[in-house]
Amino acid sequence: MSFETLWADQSAIGRNPETGGYTRGGWTPTEREATTWFLDECAARDLTVESDGIGNLVAWWEPTGGYASQAPNGTTGSGSAGTPTTPSPGGEPAGGPAARRGVVTGSHLDSVIDGGAFDGPLGVVSALAAVDLLRAQGFEPSVPIGVGAFVEEEGSRFGMPCLGSRIAAGVLSAEKALALTDRQGVSLAQALELAGTDPAGVGPSPLLERMGTFVELHVEQGRGLTAPVGVASSIWPHGRYRFTFEGEANHAGTTLMEDRHDPMLTYAMTALAANKQARLAGARATFGRLSIEPNGTNAVPSRVIAWLDARAADDATLESLLTAITRQAVERAERDGTTVAVVPESVSPIVDFPAGLRDRLVGVLDGAPVLPTGAGHDAGVFSAAGIPTAMLFVRNPTGISHSPAEFAEEDDCLAGVEALAAVLKDLAQ
Repeated sequence: MSFETLWADQSAIGRNPETGGYTRGGWTPTEREATTWFLDECAARDLTVESDGIGNLVAWWEPTGGYASQAPNGTTGSGSAGTPTTPSPGGEPAGGPAARRGVVTGSHLDSVIDGGAFDGPLGVVSALAAVDLLRAQGFEPSVPIGVGAFVEEEGSRFGMPCLGSRIAAGVLSAEKALALTDRQGVSLAQALELAGTDPAGVGPSPLLERMGTFVELHVEQGRGLTAPVGVASSIWPHGRYRFTFEGEANHAGTTLMEDRHDPMLTYAMTALAANKQARLAGARATFGRLSIEPNGTNAVPSRVIAWLDARAADDATLESLLTAITRQAVERAERDGTTVAVVPESVSPIVDFPAGLRDRLVGVLDGAPVLPTGAGHDAGVFSAAGIPTAMLFVRNPTGISHSPAEFAEEDDCLAGVEALAAVLKDLAQ
């Protein structure tokens, strides 16, 4: 099946006809429909799909014969693509896990709220298309090739980015993960139960035992790439921080301005401070989500909760940026008669992808450009977990992402498929 057909089928799922955007939060109907599409495509290719306790999926193209046809529990892999198997970490075959490890590619199928078509799904569709291309060329891998779809990468439902890969890598504990709640107060544990998944299975993933190398293809999310395809050098450190501003509710019409303790003013000045400090540091700072109480037009708020997304080129700059923003928020709160508390919800240090693997990809792709990214990815989590990891980027002509206007030219997407196939061929032979 061609990339164009795969893309058209997948991109029809969950598209808002009014905005053109996608909202596929983890374990929501649209995200589940996209997952079903993925399983159907894997079944059509006779790929053996394995799942872990949180719902991450890897579909394997096994070499013909030999150890590589064995599943992680040491038995012959027999799970069909329509019914994913859950591997067990016990009972290793001769040679141990390293003897069975393969090359995994893929990305995620979930989205931000009203997001674009390419962020995540491009990597999954391109992975399937690359397998088709390699098979059409008559290529036989010497090690397994896996196509992965990892859950809740954006964190748009439960507020934790790369949720599936963090749990898989053991970075996020099952206890903390299952207690996360969405905006309607539904916990992750409840969402899993509603989706037919037993929360008791959530924890570090045996899928990673077979992941010898991970290569994620992704649309580039800025304007740094001018060639059709590039290779990532690093992922900027980034974090999400919850700012809670407390004040005093009062009447909007009768309360003198000088008598107010308005947390909205403290927040507003903090947002301006974040903008200024980020510009001075060459970093990024965004307040993109607010919760206001009591949220009435004619009432001075009593509480404003604001979430800051902050990113920088290195860990020291990120820490300095947060310190400067927090200091100015506290100073302003003292003047406004309000208070502010800052809680980090997730913080990811810088990820430098292995230079040897990166340079190998550049060589395979005849000198493709190398560039860093300020966006977080599952690849960053797997790299931090010690798995040799690399990323390919497909050019984004506008630089717009996390928006319905996100875009990549079809010719560039096809170039991405060819590049990914070339990389998989090099790593799997």
